Amino acid sequence: MAVKKILFVTTEISPYLAETEMSVIARQLPQGTHDRGKEIRTFMPKFGLINERRNQLHEVIRLSGMNLIIDDTDHPLIIKVASIQAARMQIYFIDNEDFFQRKHILHDEEGNEFSDNDERSIFYVRGVMETVKKLRWIPDLIHCHGWMTALTPLYIKKHYKGDPCFKNSKVVYSVYDDEFKQTFGENFANKAKVDGVSKDDLKTMEEKADFESLSKLAIDFSDGVIQGSAFIHPEVKRYAQEVKKVPFLEYQPEETYIEAINNFYDQILQ
Repeated sequence: MAVKKILFVTTEISPYLAETEMSVIARQLPQGTHDRGKEIRTFMPKFGLINERRNQLHEVIRLSGMNLIIDDTDHPLIIKVASIQAARMQIYFIDNEDFFQRKHILHDEEGNEFSDNDERSIFYVRGVMETVKKLRWIPDLIHCHGWMTALTPLYIKKHYKGDPCFKNSKVVYSVYDDEFKQTFGENFANKAKVDGVSKDDLKTMEEKADFESLSKLAIDFSDGVIQGSAFIHPEVKRYAQEVKKVPFLEYQPEETYIEAINNFYDQILQ
């Protein structure tokens, strides 16, 4: 039986960022998945507060150099890599001077959310997919963590549906208690639109581009949903369980989540 390949796409990973619920899960889950006989790749943004020298990041020239166009503007894609030695795990970082050089993650030092978080999310998700294609690594399942990865299911099922790298990939989306407050601009749907994605696919985002509608968009195109935090947006949870009725894994405590999520992967991949 062929070894299953799991791609992890997340916003945070410890120890590169401070320990949070998501960053710890995104650190421990890939290792636990590898230990259970699956092949893994893991991606996160290269936020400016990540110390490249201390964490021994280096640019992968053969993967860098592409430009991604968002809202008619070219943005160079830079790929860096580092290793968590204790876990024998490589982490790929998506970098860009316009989006990820600032010394904060999603908001400034006064707590104001960055006005371009929507474009940062689009760039990150597209950057991951294009890099995986360059790696010629074909994931059986893609596990997305948090709202910054929420466009991944849509892009996989529509934009990349005929791509040999992704055409058979299943997508699982983890919903966390990481709600953003500032609604994205009214032009978000146009910015997010790429070949294969229709206006109808993004209609809910044209009405109101907020955390709830973005989460529902991710659920619409996912093969399974995981409750990543003990508390998540109640309407998002109801939508997954009662409206879309996708396979849903309830919140799992620290002692059981690695085993439970790997069993969930197996269920989705059957």
